[in-house]
Amino acid sequence: MPQVDINFEVLGESAASIQARPKAGANVVTPDLQLQRKIWRISQILKQEFDCQDIVPGMNNLTVFFDPTLDSSELWLDRLERLWNTTEAESFQQREIDIPTYYGGEHGPDLQLVAEHCELSIEEVVSLHSQTPYTVYFLGFQPGFAYMGGLPQRLNTPRRADPRILVPGGSVGIGGSQTGIYPSQSPGGWQLIAWTPLCLFNPANEPASLLGPGDIVRFRIEGIDA
Repeated sequence: MPQVDINFEVLGESAASIQARPKAGANVVTPDLQLQRKIWRISQILKQEFDCQDIVPGMNNLTVFFDPTLDSSELWLDRLERLWNTTEAESFQQREIDIPTYYGGEHGPDLQLVAEHCELSIEEVVSLHSQTPYTVYFLGFQPGFAYMGGLPQRLNTPRRADPRILVPGGSVGIGGSQTGIYPSQSPGGWQLIAWTPLCLFNPANEPASLLGPGDIVRFRIEGIDA
């Protein structure tokens, strides 16, 4: 694991958190799979064994929300510290999910731009993007939007200077060093290279989001429109 201090903190009267912060003099904590796996496993245990109002695993942190009329902040700080000290990162089992993906054309209007920026052919961009397994670090921005790490460095592309007002749901984009899928229609500034017909978020489902923290995602080529 990276050189971090683990802190257990109260956030108001109804939330507590685990925070991993860099030790004095150390660099900013970058995403670390070992650290994240431990956070994801603790999140699973909390869902299975405790009555929580909500559990939010983030990047280098985890926050649990509880009913303050039933439990005290001190009790939850003790629980989180005990779980941190007794949970093994290796006990977290990651799911693997394939995403059927159509690259280019109207579904991927920025594919050519990404290829030019990276000095690659369209075929090389698609090959690199689809052959790489990605890890979901956390959900954010909108319900079901998974921030995924693992994008090959050769595909790193800045976000658009002028974000689109409307990005179709299912659009696959690249933003800096990450890739992601827009679950529903929304504004967005990522470079759009592809599209998937899968439903990424449905509040009627349990869980509502197709992707969750810790999942391993692979993009399966269904078509390329250069």
